[in-house]
Amino acid sequence: MKLLKNQWSNIIFIVIILALIIPSTRKPIQIFVNKLISFAPSVTDEEERETIASYNWALEDVNGKRVDFNQFKGEVIVVNFWATWCPPCLAEMPSFQELHEVYGNKVRFLFVSNEEHETVDNFMKRKRFDLPSFKMLSQAPAPMDGRTLPTTYVLNKKGQIVVEKVGSADWNSDKFRKTLDGLLAE
Repeated sequence: MKLLKNQWSNIIFIVIILALIIPSTRKPIQIFVNKLISFAPSVTDEEERETIASYNWALEDVNGKRVDFNQFKGEVIVVNFWATWCPPCLAEMPSFQELHEVYGNKVRFLFVSNEEHETVDNFMKRKRFDLPSFKMLSQAPAPMDGRTLPTTYVLNKKGQIVVEKVGSADWNSDKFRKTLDGLLAE
């Protein structure tokens, strides 16, 4: 019994390592850890904001309908590059869902994945998310780059990148909601 008392921290450490090694437990643990370390995204200072090069970007919705990014010009836009296999992406999706439920009629949300529509649609249904997902038909306008997942851009009505966040974040925080409210009021 005395040995167990002295070694409890080692036992916990070994259990965590085993949980990370065993494939069936790896993804849930990665998602949990990402949720723990996610904070509200930071806003870029006005003088440092980049403006997207153009609104020329072709997307396709889950129904196979072509969507022209130009139609969103003049709106506050949230673009999230993600994948169903990406633990940090999955960690932030519930906060996006909560945010979308409140701001979905005021802010344009675009969840962009290069996966097949069927894969994304099945994931959304299984998780009970109603986030608008798209597939890229052409390259995203510079400087938006979705090569690292997740990457999220928040554009103001002028097309300036107000938030550029690589990695997971808490998108439903009071801080970020205030950011969106300010952008909508501009």
